Amino acid sequence: MTGKTSPGNFFEDFFIGQRLPHAPPRTVTTGDVALYTALFGSRFAISSSDPFARVLGLPAAPLESMLVFHMVFGRTVAEISRNAIANLGYAGVRFGVPVYPGDTLQADSVVIGLKQNTDGKTGVVYVHSTGTNQHGEVMLDFRRWVMVNKRDRTRPAPETIVPQLPARILATDFHVPMTLPSEGYDSARTGDQFLWDDYEVGERIDHVDGMTIEEAEHMLATKLYQNTAKVHFNQHVEREGRFGKRIVYGGHVISLARSLSFSGLANALTVAAIHGGRHAAPTFAGDTVYAWSQVLECESLPGRADIGALRLRTVATKDRACSDFPGHEGGSALDPSVVLDIDWSVLIPRRI
Repeated sequence: MTGKTSPGNFFEDFFIGQRLPHAPPRTVTTGDVALYTALFGSRFAISSSDPFARVLGLPAAPLESMLVFHMVFGRTVAEISRNAIANLGYAGVRFGVPVYPGDTLQADSVVIGLKQNTDGKTGVVYVHSTGTNQHGEVMLDFRRWVMVNKRDRTRPAPETIVPQLPARILATDFHVPMTLPSEGYDSARTGDQFLWDDYEVGERIDHVDGMTIEEAEHMLATKLYQNTAKVHFNQHVEREGRFGKRIVYGGHVISLARSLSFSGLANALTVAAIHGGRHAAPTFAGDTVYAWSQVLECESLPGRADIGALRLRTVATKDRACSDFPGHEGGSALDPSVVLDIDWSVLIPRRI
């Protein structure tokens, strides 16, 4: 063997301050948009209709927020999480300039934390990743942490450094590229009439519908976003793993939650930020995903009377409808059906 191939980085290959440029860059197309809709059923008007987006001052329909996330996240996998057991969580995720078909995205990461687990077999790697377009403009910036296998269990543990992660993205830092027309916002074509003014802190919204994940769907998504993590695409390896089968990519579940949230939040134009979140349990093909959201804050945006932000806690469950809202109640543990618990903010029109 000539050594020209690489198995990817294992835990002991990472070091604090390590910079990781990711390959390849990716030019997004209308085909990517169509496939995203086919996989997740997104129905938000702003990313579905060029004329609707133009009314809001944009040149065309931008990519759905989570499609941008997939495209950037997928760039980072080969160097960071190819040998991962699981992606554990996110913090400080900020969406920047809109992305349109024809834009080319690239990603770079830096290692900001390391912590070997007590079993000596795995460790947690913390990274700060940035996605930029062909003009060098930032369209996504985020931190995540991932559990990665060690290649050599006899290697001594590195110094433990757990980074201080941002608790939230401030509303003053949200990128708000759209502007409502002076004559007001016509919600007749969006799916419901509820705007920022109609939501209350503490309100809980059952998004009602459920979507069953098919094997072909999550495999297609994994390849579409060039996610090379073995736990997602290699059944030959995973049949000997913890679960005996492939785990569904966590971003797949986030996209399902976002798409399901259309019922009750149809006017949520884009995701502005993900303040934090974790994958509470693995998801597999055959699971049916449901979601509910609780309004944590109704935030005014500086200098904007036309757009506001809703900070939401969204919980996704598998094989359990959300009518009883399982999850944290006081000091209780997460319900076993919960697969995703995420804190994020969406931009939504105000009544003007």
